[in-house]
Amino acid sequence: MEIAMQPSANAPQSKPSAGVLFVGIDLGTSHTAIAASNGNRLAIDSIVAYPRDVISQKALGKDKLFGAEAWKQKHACDVYRPMQKGQVNYAELDGALNRDAARQQAAVRDLLQHAVSLAKPRPDDLIYGVVGAPAQASIHSQKALIEAARGILDCVMICSEPFAVAYGLQFLTDTLVIDIGAGTTDLCRMHGSLPAPDDQVTCSAAGDAVDRKLFELLKAAIPQATFTVNMIKQIKEKFAALAGFDEPIRVTLPVRGVPTEFDITAQVREAVESIVPEIVDNLHNLVAGYDPEFQAAMRNNVLVAGGGSQIVGLDKAIERKLNQLGGGRVARVQEPAFAGANGALQLAQDMPAEFWAQLDG
Repeated sequence: MEIAMQPSANAPQSKPSAGVLFVGIDLGTSHTAIAASNGNRLAIDSIVAYPRDVISQKALGKDKLFGAEAWKQKHACDVYRPMQKGQVNYAELDGALNRDAARQQAAVRDLLQHAVSLAKPRPDDLIYGVVGAPAQASIHSQKALIEAARGILDCVMICSEPFAVAYGLQFLTDTLVIDIGAGTTDLCRMHGSLPAPDDQVTCSAAGDAVDRKLFELLKAAIPQATFTVNMIKQIKEKFAALAGFDEPIRVTLPVRGVPTEFDITAQVREAVESIVPEIVDNLHNLVAGYDPEFQAAMRNNVLVAGGGSQIVGLDKAIERKLNQLGGGRVARVQEPAFAGANGALQLAQDMPAEFWAQLDG
């Protein structure tokens, strides 16, 4: 199902001007960010954990854990990555992640509820929330996200993540946004009005795909070492770069329990470069399908957002590949962790009543 914003069948009669907290939420595969009209703004890892038994419940003193705290307690808990999306099955690479489908759906709701609590709404606030979703929503379709929000938000609106980024930065005309997340990369072309389904596309060339590729490359290059995909993810986030390396990337991994140093410079570079061709192919197709009179303007106004945009040099790697297909200019957003949430908040404050879905408790 592709996301196309349109008036809602169960919209409220009017949008309140007082007594309402507007929130923009980017429920990402790797990180969740929320920005609220009361000035609160926070981000956490998109991980939810539940104590495994009565002993772990007693030891932890909580029935739910979130973010970094959840991952830290993975040996005592059932751990979920609720916003897993795209074609890369992250759970296959790490046995710590649970696969129970029903609990996975519950974890989506728990993560959303926790994110809203971080905004510190007042008890009497009505909460209007815009939730970012993949441009082509898969397992978390619009309907699933709306159901997850029931009882948490009073009114909800779903928008595509790259559109939220573009809206928040006011890149509304002849712009192509590439939102590189963990599970998917979402692309959206902006032409001065709400994007239609054919203005948006989702592909799996994203952070998880880099993790998978690096995992496979290291397994082949250093089979004697042992590591988990979460260790690989941390290595990628610390070292991944397509610009020139000042120093080799050296990491310490256990070999039969003995910490051992390895040079993985070549493997990191190959893993990161592996996602560029698919991203550029999708970008090129969106440009090619645009009004030919304005294609040049769009090519020269490509904006890279999402967690993947923090990979140093990735914007230039996309630009170099794009130059093989006619040229273009690529820039990075300045605040990738919050660009989607900021844009969703701006949408929440601006969009009229007819675009909102009113939720019963």
